[in-house]
Parts: sequence; structure tokens; C-alpha cells
Amino acid sequence: MTDLPPFTGFPVAALDFYDDLEVDNTKAFWEKHKQVYADAVRAPMTALCAALEPEFGTAKVFRPYRDVRFAKDKTPYKTHQGAFVRVGEATGWYVELSPRGVRTGAGFYEASGPRLAAYRDAVAHDRFGPELEGILRGLEGQGFEVGGDRLKTTPRGYDAGHPRIELLRHRSLVVGHPLGFEPVVHTPELLELVRDDWRALRPLVDWAAEHVRD
Repeated sequence: MTDLPPFTGFPVAALDFYDDLEVDNTKAFWEKHKQVYADAVRAPMTALCAALEPEFGTAKVFRPYRDVRFAKDKTPYKTHQGAFVRVGEATGWYVELSPRGVRTGAGFYEASGPRLAAYRDAVAHDRFGPELEGILRGLEGQGFEVGGDRLKTTPRGYDAGHPRIELLRHRSLVVGHPLGFEPVVHTPELLELVRDDWRALRPLVDWAAEHVRD
């Protein structure tokens, strides 16, 4: 990624492309506009990730095609462009461009079996659980939104009155921050906003990398 041009923001054409793709998600539209995607979406996202790589690691810029094999929705193309820096199993930093603007995030997007058990053990722990609570409280105070897949019921083996029962219900834990549109999305300053968000999210990434593992 070192030979890429510097990141200068996402052009207006990138948002227009996704606005139109949401309306006409067909191969015919894609073939007609694939150069717009390459130039206005993928190239700037790759440049953004290259600028962040020295501090955070190499990002995977996701393919634009949806996996529709088992989906009811058979539209072939994603209506957003995401990139992910992996630091552990299903754990790391995320950035996304969509018709709703740019969004940053981090956390772990999947845990099952031993990893889910390890997460719940850590949440229930007298030191590690409150540590996670403090991290999330601090992030929410900075405008981040806590989400993820959660059980509606109480996890087996835990009391419904546990002081961290809401965290124990999580099967994934992701924290996001919408950066929006104008004017920043079209400027080089977007790089520093993403960098600042990822730095703020580092404690969560480190916590998950340490505790949500086999």
C-alpha cells in the first residue's frame, strides 16, 4: 500500500454511487458504473487504510459482492464499502462508507463456543468485567454507540440479577461512531477523525483481543 496516492477524502461521486445503487442494485447498473466504484470508492478507501496501516495494521478492504447463497435478499451488491483491521479472531477496527456517510467502529463481531464462554467468564470476573464497563462508559461519553447481537434471555449458568447481565447477554460486542457527511467526508481531514476514533477504541480492541479467544 505504500505506493498509493495520499488520502484526500471520498468524492461526492462515491455517495451518489451508493444512493443510486440502493435504487438499482443490478448487474446492469454495476457494469455501467464499475469505474466510478473503482475510482471514487475503492481507491480512496484503500488510500485511507494505507495511511492508517503504520499505527493499526493492514486492513482488508471488503469485496463489493454480497453472498446471496442462503439469503432471502438476492440483490448482488453491497450498498456500503467496509474495511477491517483484524487483531484477533473476528476482532478489530472497522471503517465504512455508505449513503449515510462514514462510520467507524471496533469490537468483536462474532463469538461462539469457547470464545463466547471466555467472553462471559471475563465479563463475570471481578476485575475484567468492571474494566469493560468502564471502557464502554467512557466511549459512550465520547458519542460512541454500543451494539452487537444479544440474547433476549439470560445466558445459561448466570443469574438474571447479575450486575453485568446486559453485557453477559452479548454474543458480539461492537461500538460505532457515525461521522456523517459534509464537509468532512470529502476532505483529507477525515483521516484524522478516523485515526482519533480508532485510538479511542483501542482499549476495547485490546480487551477483546485478550479475553475473547479460545
